[in-house]
Amino acid sequence: MSELKYVSSRGGAPLVALSEAVRRGLAPDGGLYVPTGLPRIDAGSFRGLTRLPEIARGALEGFFAGDRLQPVLGEIAEVALNFPAPTTAIARGPDSLFVLELYHGPTAAFKDFGARFLAETLQRLEAGTAQPLTILVATSGDTGGAVAAAFHRRPWVRVVILYPKGLVSARQEQQLTCWGDNVISLRIDGTFDDCQRVVKEAFLDYTLAARHRFSSANSINVGRLLPQLVYYAASSLDIERRSGAKASYIIPAGNLGNAFAAVWARAIGFPIARLILAHNANRTVPDFLQSGDWRPRASVATLASAMDVGNPSNMERVRALYPTFAALTEQLSAQSVDDATIRRRIGEDFMQYGREWCPHTATAAEVYRRLSAAERRDGPWVLVATAHPAKFNDVVEPIIGKRIEVPAALDRLLHLPQHFLDLPPTLKAVAAALE
Repeated sequence: MSELKYVSSRGGAPLVALSEAVRRGLAPDGGLYVPTGLPRIDAGSFRGLTRLPEIARGALEGFFAGDRLQPVLGEIAEVALNFPAPTTAIARGPDSLFVLELYHGPTAAFKDFGARFLAETLQRLEAGTAQPLTILVATSGDTGGAVAAAFHRRPWVRVVILYPKGLVSARQEQQLTCWGDNVISLRIDGTFDDCQRVVKEAFLDYTLAARHRFSSANSINVGRLLPQLVYYAASSLDIERRSGAKASYIIPAGNLGNAFAAVWARAIGFPIARLILAHNANRTVPDFLQSGDWRPRASVATLASAMDVGNPSNMERVRALYPTFAALTEQLSAQSVDDATIRRRIGEDFMQYGREWCPHTATAAEVYRRLSAAERRDGPWVLVATAHPAKFNDVVEPIIGKRIEVPAALDRLLHLPQHFLDLPPTLKAVAAALE
């Protein structure tokens, strides 16, 4: 199989191999790496496969084609994807409703899939190098904790987490700051967009980037994005086996990495019908898909804090794949859900289904409720549950009137001491912290 190359979404950087795209994280021109062409899969070849590592080998083989990582793809998948992502039924009958549970990993959020896969990938590229890699991570809540857990105490890397002060939940902040060792946590006096801006500025400061060998573990890194494709592949195959129909997904969306992974899964041939993005009060994407006018803006704080993004990076990949507005709106739609409605949906769905939603999952549940009766019957529909509600106990527990059981892996982290630095939202301050 010939080697698949990767190009910047902005078209101003040389073609590179997958391993180089993963190591760099961001292209030199500031764009995001995408393959020069999408591979295709035969969904029938996955018959009988149910384990995520098995499905990962078949789903990602084309993306790894010809790269030096291709021979170890199966090994990476076995180590990284060793926890479940079940698609469980919520409602039967004419309205077939399921939930894709992505919170069974070590930090109880969907980011564990991508972070662990990226860590194992870079382990095979970087172990034994003389100069450690520095991974910069801007996080609105869950990414930083997952990346810290995945890379903690690996001697060839240090992780620098930038997160917005006062704009993540208490338990999220604990997960961002409880590590020490090779993990540096920077509490930024600003928004997620400020954190993301500083990270991009650091990458484009070539002297600084060379001195610290920067890479990224946000979804701007294609190595973080590809493994997220796997759980959509597995879920869609499972639903088709159980129902004989293609699944449609409603995805809580912020920086659009999770959503774009689903876009790729569908584009390469997995049995996925509709994709609807559920945003909180940060309306950049819903407004764009209605008007065609792309207007990034400052993010606003909401209950669904991990989705508080006003300038989502992965829109570059979406627009590179669907260069015309007509093609884009044919493939994706989006809705916005405010905080009051998030609270109401958490309470009503707990009463109806006995399910505890985190605020992000509740945005997807609300968008499902807005579907017409005919659309619901044209299922099956799958809500994507991106985080365990125990991470947002301060929001969820007062609404449902009961304590949420904390997963054992999360509970362990909640009892560790915190380590962080308070910084202004400037590259100068972050560069000084790196020294």
